[in-house]
Amino acid sequence: MRKPELAAAIADRTGLTREKASEVITAFTDQVSAAASRGEDTTLIGFGTFNIRSREAREGRNPQTGQSIRIPASKTVGFKAGKALKDEIR
Repeated sequence: MRKPELAAAIADRTGLTREKASEVITAFTDQVSAAASRGEDTTLIGFGTFNIRSREAREGRNPQTGQSIRIPASKTVGFKAGKALKDEIR
């Protein structure tokens, strides 16, 4: 499901216009992004948690040349599904 489809589904369920539903989705994603940039988790009880995960520096290989390369440490955003979401997809 893409953003326009999600906005249409939210609009149908809530009575909002598609434009307002799209604004709500944008506001939600902006807030999750802002919290992640501050290093904070975002938890939606029953749905899941967006959190920051750290990756250690490691050695890798260039697949074209086979040459060993150094992959630097980095941070990424992870998502852990909540119980209600897990139960819904089983």
